[in-house]
Amino acid sequence: MTVLDDLRKALGDSAVREGAAMGARPGSDMSLTGTALPRALIRPRNTEEVATALKLCNEAGVPVIAQGGMTGLAGGANPTGNEIAISLELLRGIEEVDTASATMMVKAGTPLEECQRAAADAGLFLALDLGSRGSCTIGGNLSTNAGGIRVIRYGMAREQVLGLEAVLADGTIISSMNRMLKNNAGYDLKQLFIGSEGTLGLITRAVLRLHPPPGDITTTLCAVESYEQVVALLRRAQSALGGIVAFEAMWLDYFKFNADALKLRFFEADHPFWVIVESTMGTEAIEAFLAQSLEDGLITDALIARSHAQSRDIWSVREGHPIEALPNLLNFDVSLPIGRIGTYAEACTTALKQRWPQSHVSFYGHVGDSNVHICVSVDYAPGEDMHSVDDIVYGVLGQYHGSISAEHGIGTLKRPYLHLSRSSAELALMKGLKQALDPKGILNPGKVI
Repeated sequence: MTVLDDLRKALGDSAVREGAAMGARPGSDMSLTGTALPRALIRPRNTEEVATALKLCNEAGVPVIAQGGMTGLAGGANPTGNEIAISLELLRGIEEVDTASATMMVKAGTPLEECQRAAADAGLFLALDLGSRGSCTIGGNLSTNAGGIRVIRYGMAREQVLGLEAVLADGTIISSMNRMLKNNAGYDLKQLFIGSEGTLGLITRAVLRLHPPPGDITTTLCAVESYEQVVALLRRAQSALGGIVAFEAMWLDYFKFNADALKLRFFEADHPFWVIVESTMGTEAIEAFLAQSLEDGLITDALIARSHAQSRDIWSVREGHPIEALPNLLNFDVSLPIGRIGTYAEACTTALKQRWPQSHVSFYGHVGDSNVHICVSVDYAPGEDMHSVDDIVYGVLGQYHGSISAEHGIGTLKRPYLHLSRSSAELALMKGLKQALDPKGILNPGKVI
C-alpha cells in the first residue's frame, strides 16, 4: 500500500484528490510563481484528520505543504510536485464569540472577512484587516504573521492571538486554546507557529482577541512635499489625534498611476507624496489638526472624505489594483527604521533605473509601522529574470539594515536573501527549532530556511 492508499483508508476517498480532480488552484499562490501541482491534495474536515494525515505522511517520509486561501505573495504555499498538499478549507467556522472575555474561537480555514463580520455582529471589532480579507484565511494570516492597515494601532496578527491549536509533523496535537490576556505559565508555545509559515506545525484553530469598535472613522488625504514632512506629519497625527487607525503614504509614481487609471482627481496639482490619515477623533479635532499642519508647512493641501464613497475612492488608489496590469510586475514588502525609508526609496529607485531606465518603480506603504511596498515592472533582456531585480532591491536594503519581509513572509522567493536580515546565530537557532519539531523535515520543505 502507498501513503495515498493509507490516507484514503483513514480519511475516506472524498478527502483525497489527484490529478485533474485537484484543479489548478493548488499550483501557486498569488505570486504566480508556482510551476507544478502537488502529488495529491488532502482535504481534512477537523483537527483529528489533520493529525492523522500528518502522522501517516511522517511515517512514510512524504513531504507536506499546508494551503489556505492561496493569497500569499512569497511562494510559501507553492508545491514542487513531490509534496502532498493539505488544504484547510473545510476547517471553516466560528466556534464561539465570548463577549465577556472579548475573544473569538475560530477554525483555521475561516476567511478573515467572515471573522470580521461575526465580531461586528457581537458588537466587537477584529483588528486584523487586509485587502484580501474575502479570500485569505485565519490559518494563513497567523502562519505568516500578517500585518495590514491597522498595525499602527493594534499590532500585527501575532498581537491578535491569545490561544492556538497546531499539529506537529508526527501528528501530535498541541492545543493551547488560552482565552486570558495574562498567562505566563511557561513558554508561550503559540509563538512557535505564528509566522513560521507551516514549517514547524500546521495551525488548525485559534482564539482571537477582539476589541471595542473603534467608532466612526474619518478618512483624510493630505498632500505632502517631502518624506521628512511625511514623518513629521505622522508624529503630529499621533500626538494631536490620539490612536490613529491608519497612516498610509504613497509616492508620486504610485499614486498618479492608480489615480489616473481609476479616473480620480483629488487635487489640481501633483505632489511628491500623498498620505491617508484615518482617525476616530471628531471633525473639529481633525480640522484643527489639518489647519495647524498647513500653517506649519507639513502639508500643502488636504481633503476630508465627506462620504463612505469618497473614502472608498481614496482607498482604491492605495489598494492599487490598476498597477497589477503592468508587465512582469514584482511586489516587494520590506521594512526599515522609519527615518531611513525615504533615502532607501531614492537609492533603490536610482539603482533600478540605472539598470533598466524605462522601468516602472513606485513606493507606497504603511510607513507608520516601518513598512513600505515596492512595485517594479521591467522589460527583461535575454538571460535576465526576476532575481536580477531581487538582487538590487535587497542588496540596497542590506545597506540600510532593513528587513526583507515586513508582513508577507519568506516562502521560497525571499529565502536566498534571508541572511541579509538575520545573523548566522539566528539562522542556526531557526534550523535547530526545525530539527527539534520536524526531524524528518516533511513540513513545507524548502521554505523559509
